[in-house]
Amino acid sequence: MKVTFFGIGYVGLVQATVFAEVGHEVVCVDIDEDKIARLNEGFIPIYEPGLEGMVRSNHTAGRLKFTNSMADGVAHGELLFIAVGTPPDEDGSADLKYILDVARSIGRHLTQPSIIVNKSTVPVGTADLVRAEIAAELQERGLNDIAFDVVSNPEFLKEGSAVADCTRPDRIVIGTNNPKTAAIMRELYAPFNRNHEKIILMDVRSAELTKYAANGMLATKISFMNEIAAIAEEVGADIESVRQGIGSDPRIGYHFIYAGAGYGGSCFPKDVRALIHTAANVNIDAQILKAVESRNKSQKQVLFQKIIQYFDDNIRGKVFAVWGLSFKPNTDDMREAPSRDLLEALWENGAVAQVYDPQAMDEAQRIYGSRDDFILCGTKEAALKNADALVVMTDWRVFKAPDFDVIKQMLKQPLIFDGRNLYEPDRLAQRGVTYVSIGRQVVPIC
Repeated sequence: MKVTFFGIGYVGLVQATVFAEVGHEVVCVDIDEDKIARLNEGFIPIYEPGLEGMVRSNHTAGRLKFTNSMADGVAHGELLFIAVGTPPDEDGSADLKYILDVARSIGRHLTQPSIIVNKSTVPVGTADLVRAEIAAELQERGLNDIAFDVVSNPEFLKEGSAVADCTRPDRIVIGTNNPKTAAIMRELYAPFNRNHEKIILMDVRSAELTKYAANGMLATKISFMNEIAAIAEEVGADIESVRQGIGSDPRIGYHFIYAGAGYGGSCFPKDVRALIHTAANVNIDAQILKAVESRNKSQKQVLFQKIIQYFDDNIRGKVFAVWGLSFKPNTDDMREAPSRDLLEALWENGAVAQVYDPQAMDEAQRIYGSRDDFILCGTKEAALKNADALVVMTDWRVFKAPDFDVIKQMLKQPLIFDGRNLYEPDRLAQRGVTYVSIGRQVVPIC
């Protein structure tokens, strides 16, 4: 099938590439001329495991093409996917200007029956707005007889495993009331729907709400566990034991119940805020979602508060090794990452950060530039040199089993603040390391 994607970010590039991988003819359109030029040269603008080789092979084979031409993109696709960003507006709502810009462009160039697919995360009712914008442009051109449909097909990708999530999706939500459109969408996704039925058909508005509800639920689990972690610290419990105790209940499960430094990224923070705003628009007070957001905001300060308390409210001139900058492992994305809250708090209080991340160093440089209190290090060991403490912010695999003797040797004192609960307190105490984590007791050094 001939497919066009408008917007070549995480979602658009990954899904377009996976479609090309199974044989669909895919054209990717983006207004960023530099991005398109670099993609045509083989440069991949994001880090996502498994993506680079797949993009290059499908581009070489001619199944995956990149262009700045909206007209060429519209002319190519029988299915036109909108996958542009929906950044938060000042009031927390999703800003739909990029979505509607694409819709108007489609309307200005459409000459054949097409299906327009909203892949971006959008509020309930966005499909109606897209339909209206396209229809208005067609009417302006005197082409009211061109048939088109607008579908909601939300993505459920996890950064760091997006290729696998596209290749082996656990569900494919399609929002449409048109049986003909549903049949075409089934044909598109047939290569991913062979082992068992993964397609869930529903109306458009339910599909739009499903995406927000999913992220809202996952964010709720994280904030709930962080709140239980705070209770655990005060009553002398261990949040890791609690996690195992409740995770063994199949009604709860083990996913997204790890206490830590808070959630970040491009989805959870903005989607929770957008859902709160959607609820307010229909006179619903989203009390649970507001609490989720509030807990996450305060959780991002918890580790710094532990640091400042340990050093008796004075860290001026102290040097901290920071392991992990991305909001989660297997990505270079630092959008709303807890590491940013920590770094900025350290700097505000006169401390220096020596940082290392396996993939996010360039992104950190782009965000913060050059400053005397921000030292980018080439290895995790280099970040430790003469630091007053180690702070772990992202649970990259490379951080999970470090050489603690090296850590002790390189730090000024054997002190670790762990925002991801990677290590066992008893074992570190036996090794003579002071270990401060989330929701666990500080075990005296033996």
